[in-house]
Amino acid sequence: MARNDFNFGSFLLRFVFALALVFLTYNPSEYSWVAWLMSETPMVYKAAAAVVLLIGWAMYLRATWNSLGPVGMVLAGAFFGIVIWLLIEWGLVALDDSATLQWLGLFVLSGVLAVGMSWSHVRRRMSGQYDTDEIEG
Repeated sequence: MARNDFNFGSFLLRFVFALALVFLTYNPSEYSWVAWLMSETPMVYKAAAAVVLLIGWAMYLRATWNSLGPVGMVLAGAFFGIVIWLLIEWGLVALDDSATLQWLGLFVLSGVLAVGMSWSHVRRRMSGQYDTDEIEG
């Protein structure tokens, strides 16, 4: 049975796991699965890591799609995109700094996934309505 004690710490935990999933899959540094794929490491280790990452992606994407839907995903992405736009407008990030823009884009993707994992809890708190895929019992 799902617990009803969702709080900011619960959201942060989901966000940390989303960050780990996204940044372990790809980031502009040499420390990601995509960069590892090009190394001389035996393929069996790369395949095992790929399966673990795919499980994480499937869980996060399915939960995000079910709780936000396509419109909600676009709105969440737009919200985080506006934050990046503001950082550029304020001169905190340069448009010609592709590495920083990549890091910010990956951070935005993590934010959208964390919101998607959390939205059903937030919606239930705000409206009293439950989102369910199936009802047991």
